[in-house]
Amino acid sequence: MAWLVLVASGMLEAVWASALGASKGLKRPGPTVLFAVTLLLSMAGLAVAMQTLPVGTAYAVWVGIGATLTVLIAVARRQESLTLARAALLAALIGCVVGLKAVS
Repeated sequence: MAWLVLVASGMLEAVWASALGASKGLKRPGPTVLFAVTLLLSMAGLAVAMQTLPVGTAYAVWVGIGATLTVLIAVARRQESLTLARAALLAALIGCVVGLKAVS
C-alpha cells in the first residue's frame, strides 16, 4: 500500500510543479490553487509512505517520478523538446527508481 501511495504522491509532484510554472509566480489564481492543493496532497502522501518505507528510498522514488513526469508534461505541452540524450537520461532515471524499488 505504501508503494501505491508513494507513486500517486510522485505523480502529484509533477502536477504541482507544472502548476507552479503555469502560475507565473503565483499570480494566476487557477494554477496557484492547483499548485497548493496538489502540493499538500503530495507531501501528505510522501509522509504516509515514509512511515513504512525507508526515508531515502521513498524520497528518491518520489523525486524521480515527479521529475520524470514533469519533463514529460512539458514535452507534451511543447514547452521543452525531447532529444535522444534527454530521453536516454530519463530512461536511466526511471531505471534507477525501479532499481530502488527492487532492492528495498
